[in-house]
Amino acid sequence: MSFWPSAQLSLRASVAAVLSLLAAEFLALPFPIYAFIAAVIVTDLHPEVSRALGIRRLAATIIGAACGAGLSPLVPAGAWGIGVGILVSMLAAQLLGARDGARVAGYICGIVMLDHSAAPWSYAVYRFLETALGVLAAWAISFVPKLLRTDDAQGK
Repeated sequence: MSFWPSAQLSLRASVAAVLSLLAAEFLALPFPIYAFIAAVIVTDLHPEVSRALGIRRLAATIIGAACGAGLSPLVPAGAWGIGVGILVSMLAAQLLGARDGARVAGYICGIVMLDHSAAPWSYAVYRFLETALGVLAAWAISFVPKLLRTDDAQGK
């Protein structure tokens, strides 16, 4: 990737991150870090790529958070329990057709079980809301026309 496409992608990701953080702070969400992480990861120069990445991120977040919240009261939060949670959530993601989001589902499940087992469903809901904010910010930025024409590998 040459300089101008890289610069445009960097600018878009940073603006999406700022928008998502401002929205998360305005809504007083407890974990705004997940809003800007999602915004940066989902941002792309091409709107259709941003949409696909966002849908994958949301699906993986739902699967991982639900698995973690569901397993928290059943499985101890030690290394073996978290391993079981990661296994279950990654398999669930793959079986539900979210194969590309399986790793994300696994680590989200592990976070829920390790650090948020006292109120797993509350954390799961907040995690989804914060991730959705980031995805929405990235999608909004994807509609802003490119500053300069880019001749990247996708030819768009």
